[in-house]
Order: sequence, then structure tokens, then C-alpha cells
Amino acid sequence: MKQSVQEKLFETVKVGAWNLRTRTAMAPMTRCFADDQTGVVGPDVVEYYRKRAADGIGLIITEGTVISPQGKGNPGVPGLYSPEQITAWKNVTEAVHNEGGTIIAQIWHVGRLTHHELTGGLPPQAPSAIQAEGLVHRFRKPYDVPEEMSIEDIQEVVRQFAQAAKNARAAGFDGVEIHGAHGYLIDQFNSDLTNKRTDRYGGDFAQRLTFMKEVLTAVIDEIGADRTLIRFSLMKGGFSDNIMSNPEEAIRKFIEAFKEVGVKMVHPSTAMKDFRDVLADGKTLHQLVRKYWNDIIVGVGHLNPEIAEQAIKEGTIDIAAFGRPLIANPDFLHRIKNGEELIEYDVNKHLSTLV
Repeated sequence: MKQSVQEKLFETVKVGAWNLRTRTAMAPMTRCFADDQTGVVGPDVVEYYRKRAADGIGLIITEGTVISPQGKGNPGVPGLYSPEQITAWKNVTEAVHNEGGTIIAQIWHVGRLTHHELTGGLPPQAPSAIQAEGLVHRFRKPYDVPEEMSIEDIQEVVRQFAQAAKNARAAGFDGVEIHGAHGYLIDQFNSDLTNKRTDRYGGDFAQRLTFMKEVLTAVIDEIGADRTLIRFSLMKGGFSDNIMSNPEEAIRKFIEAFKEVGVKMVHPSTAMKDFRDVLADGKTLHQLVRKYWNDIIVGVGHLNPEIAEQAIKEGTIDIAAFGRPLIANPDFLHRIKNGEELIEYDVNKHLSTLV
């Protein structure tokens, strides 16, 4: 049996408030196995996360977990806004901690990417009343035209993000990741495709980051910068190929905003792109972020153990996040450490079951 040569990947490391067993993370992946009416997770979800903790994954980032009924964009997604949801998540966090793991909740609001039948009859919320093209994921109905958020609406959603972070800690989570990427609400404020506002939440790119900064400030004030991770992306409109026109300048503006509000940990997302894709100046997304950012970077983007090991050795990233391989292989780290073959992710099998 061939032994692993991924020495850096298996190092222990302190990241923020967390003492991680390895430099690995479970990337957040929408699974839709909560009760659709209540957003409450069950025993199958508990076991799903427990297995990954038992394997030695350093940081588990949950699937997107909505902060309000109006933030829901898929059937079966969990929430973190009701007492019943908090109680159910306690079973997950306890199971992960019993295995020696660390787990954070990805807190999420989909903005315009939903339908009133998913939000209890409420209209989608967005910076501007611009309808998204296509069909709601897994629901297969056209997106509704969203309501443009008032200042009061914006302030309420900022409060909901902070409350969700507080609820996450009450549920036993070690912190949160704020989902600021992939065309969801925070990203909708950041993008000129979806934000046509003329007040302080609109304007040039730096000004459009105002909503994101307010959410970050509120969450950090609630649980601390050492327990707060932010996921962001340069893909305008989510998973499209429409990358911001000047990637390096956009990254510089993002980093300025993060430093301004006291962020310590970032998770740049390549969306559906590869970790090694060059964006500008011969550098990848994560290399460009590292050029301006000296704190913690979680790397993601179709990583394999060899690419992840090299990126950590080079100092491009501190933590390597794996997605689909961890859905298909609950014993992912055991397999790579011992040179065992990985099970290929099968969309027909793994999308509809929890392994």
C-alpha cells in the first residue's frame, strides 16, 4: 500500500479560535436533507457530518443554512432562525465534537434566487427588482421578480445574519462562514448586474460592498473575528463565466473592505472553475488574494491532495477545502493517507443520498 506524501496537509494548525487536526476543510455543499416545512435537520444529517469528523477533517463547513424563511432558495435546506432548528443542530455539533472535530455553520440568504412557494408566500428580496434568468435549483420553476429592499429591509437582514451567528454558537457551532458568493444576496449587492441602487448601497464597486461590510461587522461584533469566515467570488451573477473585468483590482477592493471591518479569515471561491486557472498577471485567484492578504486563506476549486499540498507548501493557502470527493468518500483522509483509491462522485447516486 502506497503511503501518503501529503505532509503539510496532515499538519495540525491553529486558525482563528480553532485548533484544527489537519489543514483540510469540508467545503460547504447544499444537500437539501432537512425537513422542508421546518428546516430542521435529522439523524441522517448528524451521521453525515459525524463520519467526516471521525475521518479527521480539520474544519467542517456545513451546507448553506438560511437565516430567515425569506432567505430560502431550495427545498429541504436547513435553517438557523428557530428554536427547533437550533436544538436539532446541537445533535450535529455534539457528534462532531465527540469525534474531536471542528464545525462551523455557513449562514446564507439567497436573495432573488428563489420563488414565493419556497418562502412561505413572501417575495424574494434583492438590492434591485431584477429577475434572475433560469429555474430555481431543484424546484424547477422560474425565479420570481424580487422586491427591491428598503433601508429598513436591509437593516433587518443584517440583524438576521448577526442573530444566525448567535444562534450558531448557541447550537454548539465553533463559528460561522458568511456566504458572500455565487450570486446570492450579498453577492447581488456586490455586482453591477444586480445592484442598480443610487443610495449608499449602490454606486461604484467599493460602495456596493457596503452591505457586505455591514453584515461582516454585525457578525464579528456578535461572535468575534476569530470565529468568522467570509466566502466571496469574482463571478458576476454566481456560477457564470462572467468574471469581474479587472480581477486584481476587484480583489484589492475586497481585501480593503475585509481589513476595514476586521476580517481575519477568507474563503475565495472559484465557483465551478479550477483552482489552477490563471486570472490575471499570471496568477490564480488564490495567488492574487495572497498578494494582498497575509491572514488565513481557505482554498477551494476542484482540489486534489497533490495540488493542495503544493499550494500549502508555497504559502498560497493555509487550509485546503474539498467538496465532492468528501461527499463520495466519508473516509477521504484515511484513503489518501494510505494510498487507497477514491470513489468517484456520481451525481445520480450522491446527489440524492447521504453517504
